[in-house]
Amino acid sequence: MGTAVTSSPLGSLGPPSPALTSQSRKPRDLTTSFSFAPRGPARTRRSGGRPRLVAVRCGGDSATLAPEAASPRGGGGAVLEASEIKGRCRKWQWQGQYSINYFVSDSDPSASPAGSKPPLLLVHGFGASIPHWRRNISTLAQNYTVYAIDLLGFGASDKPAGFRYTMETWAQLILDFLEDVIKRPTVLVGNSVGSLACVIAASESRKNLVRGLVLLNCAGGMNNKAIVDDWRIKLLLPLLWFIDFLLKQRGIASAIFERVKEKDNLRNILLSVYGNKESVDDELVQIIKEPADDDGALDAFISTVTGPPGPNPVQLMPSISLPVLVLWGNQDPFTPIDGPVGKYFSTLPSKLSNVSLVLLEGVGHCPHDDRPDLVHDKLLPWLDSLSAS
Repeated sequence: MGTAVTSSPLGSLGPPSPALTSQSRKPRDLTTSFSFAPRGPARTRRSGGRPRLVAVRCGGDSATLAPEAASPRGGGGAVLEASEIKGRCRKWQWQGQYSINYFVSDSDPSASPAGSKPPLLLVHGFGASIPHWRRNISTLAQNYTVYAIDLLGFGASDKPAGFRYTMETWAQLILDFLEDVIKRPTVLVGNSVGSLACVIAASESRKNLVRGLVLLNCAGGMNNKAIVDDWRIKLLLPLLWFIDFLLKQRGIASAIFERVKEKDNLRNILLSVYGNKESVDDELVQIIKEPADDDGALDAFISTVTGPPGPNPVQLMPSISLPVLVLWGNQDPFTPIDGPVGKYFSTLPSKLSNVSLVLLEGVGHCPHDDRPDLVHDKLLPWLDSLSAS
């Protein structure tokens, strides 16, 4: 197994240490993370399980506790197999040189009810891909045209050698996709770094391309260097910079990346970020590992971890007047609710009337995949109210 390097922006380069797993310590605010998607059995399954947790809805100046009840809508529909998602994906040439992989549901956008409602674009987090949304697409596609995209450098999209990845690049990719492919005002649904890319895109959109935002455990930056006002990160900054230095040495970076990709290490990282440990199975590990074996994946890894963190959501959110739904798993070790980014989003409903926040108890960094039933219970009514307005 080897020695864990728990100060990495990935949370661990080996087995998780007590710093991540101990209940006696608060989690660190680690904003660049693998956002993972389990692959289920080879048969169609129902998403989610029996709701047994508590959701905290924060609005105005108060927060109230309410038990999560079972909901036919929240329980979700059939889970799409990863192989089916891959088989239905299409390609789009971005800027005339990069092949971008995307998925669109079979809903006819000209037919009711999907035609009368805004389409949705699902944007994964770091290390994930379109199949990360396999537990959500079928449920959402019952009433909406659903798109999902592999960001440049991830999934089945191009991974150009030596490319310098930035948050602004991914945001521009999203805006161009909205304009060239979807061609309608769209609700952006993002997780982790994908959430931040959606926030940046919404803040820069000048063509009414974005209808609303759904942020699932939004990252504070492309990597940990964005979180400078957390004493935990300040203590770790020298080590983070040293890791950056090591990763800029190609041979060392390759060795570290190969270590990260080992199945046992991936499994331990996954176990540290999911509240629902049952989701961490062999198929989940494989779906994360597969794109990481592609040519160019190492460059994406190095560039993301060592590059500039990009715009901070604290600076961007006040300029966004669109309806925003924030869903936050309270067991997230990467962007914990008690960290700077989590605390900031917790205060937004009392400051901005367009923002709603739901804190999901017992849920980790990827709420939509960790507990899709809880996410659907909150997301679907919000989307209905958005469509009716």
